[in-house]
Amino acid sequence: MIVRTREQTEPVEWGNGLSYRYLLETDKMGFTVCHTVVRAGTKSQLEYRRHLEACYCIGGRGWVQTADGSRSWELRPGVLYALNEHDAHFLIAAPETDLELVSVFNPPLVGPERHNLDSVEFSQY
Repeated sequence: MIVRTREQTEPVEWGNGLSYRYLLETDKMGFTVCHTVVRAGTKSQLEYRRHLEACYCIGGRGWVQTADGSRSWELRPGVLYALNEHDAHFLIAAPETDLELVSVFNPPLVGPERHNLDSVEFSQY
């Protein structure tokens, strides 16, 4: 059995916030679970070519938007979105509050992955 607290989990600065990664590849569960904090007022250009990701909003407010900007969905507590086709997307936190998500990755993350948000391309890992 694996039991971890947030205090036992070293946060990773992923680019526009912190990721508390509770399960990693070394845990041999086949997926990663993270508590992801997206800093208020940030917009992240993201894509996961090697992972599928699902995010469940537990706090704050924001939006997930298609790469071409044609569709946007509000994120608030109780809303889940899943990137089931390795979708390039924008993750946007409202200006007044951090956005908090429970994120699940398959296959699992190794642990230190970070985004490069300085690129004109969608950041990936």
